[in-house]
Amino acid sequence: MNLNNLRETHRKLISFMQDSGYSKGYISQVRNEIQYILANVENCGWSSYAEICQHFEKQKLSAKSLSSKRLILNLIERFDNNGTYPNGRLQGSRSSKYDCLNYEFKSIIDEYLVITKTSGIKEKTIDTRVHCAIGFLFHLQETGCDSLNDITEKIVISAFVSDSGTILRRSSAKKSIAAVFKACIPQNPEMFTKLLLFLPQLKTARKNIQYLTSDEVSKVEQVLNDETSPISFRDRAIAMLVLYTGLRKCDITGLKINSIDWDKDVIRIVQRKTRVPLILPLRAVVGNAIHDYIESERPKIDCEYIFIRQRAPYREISSAALKRICDKIMAAAGIRQTPGDRKGFHIFRHRMVTALLGNGIGQPVISAIAGQISPASLDPYLHADFSHIRECALSVERFSVSKEVFEDA
Repeated sequence: MNLNNLRETHRKLISFMQDSGYSKGYISQVRNEIQYILANVENCGWSSYAEICQHFEKQKLSAKSLSSKRLILNLIERFDNNGTYPNGRLQGSRSSKYDCLNYEFKSIIDEYLVITKTSGIKEKTIDTRVHCAIGFLFHLQETGCDSLNDITEKIVISAFVSDSGTILRRSSAKKSIAAVFKACIPQNPEMFTKLLLFLPQLKTARKNIQYLTSDEVSKVEQVLNDETSPISFRDRAIAMLVLYTGLRKCDITGLKINSIDWDKDVIRIVQRKTRVPLILPLRAVVGNAIHDYIESERPKIDCEYIFIRQRAPYREISSAALKRICDKIMAAAGIRQTPGDRKGFHIFRHRMVTALLGNGIGQPVISAIAGQISPASLDPYLHADFSHIRECALSVERFSVSKEVFEDA
């Protein structure tokens, strides 16, 4: 195993991570792993990064420690072999199962990552799809398929019904696999179209989604409008923006100074998830909150993003930070503090859509406001549109019901 390249260039990787704002602890872990690999490669006789991973797997490490080792090892491998610097995504997608795939199956995963590199699809979505596709292809290979030409419908179905395919039984996993195959159709139209036809129909699970009640919305608004509440100008502006526009988290973190037209009171963005332009009205309460943040609290630096970190290095705020902001606001409002309660800013988006549905606004209009492409994207919100669901209830007056049914037990 030739590690001369890593030996000569690993300092560039460490320097890049320092400049990119990675934590000192994480950088130290990466540096220590590199030094360990370089010091032991000859004595251990490793011939590949897969063997290094197996070396760690034989040690008595906790599941958490082993997972961390794998993530860092993947990061080092990509840098050493491809010169790829870490960018906070796909750190765990290439699991040990990926390393076990043959060249043809690996090329499917690699091709999908290339195709989606500039697609604007959410990083978490890409990670999920890649994870499911790797598991699916690994199962096919385990059954004896060494090539796409060897795959039959029976073998494909077995991935979703056998014990080894437990994770793949979910309809969401099947959709993720289908997304990878669809993206690869231009490379081999006949083969990937056939594979898509082989994928079985799975029952879609439907779960009840918690939503913000009118009382909870009132408590949140009270906190946001209370100038004495312990909520910063930045956090207040972000919450106002989500509450009254329903913007996705990725679009809030990516909101730029030039995204707001103050003269025409509109917000103009290109959605990160769909890459579709979106224009939303800028309500006075939202505009005032953003203005207060920019003028009174935002660091006076040259950064194109509106919402940035409160400490250096100054860059766009992260999705993880948005979660902490939401938790802080809900705690201040005294709502959703019971374990298991749904939290996060997506519930604010859910509330806006269900409110529009409840007020009789047409679905095409709501889809446009919410920035959704497919009409089916509104289905989860329709399940919480109780004002209209009640209108569909059938009367039981003409059915004979015993009096005792309505009496207390």
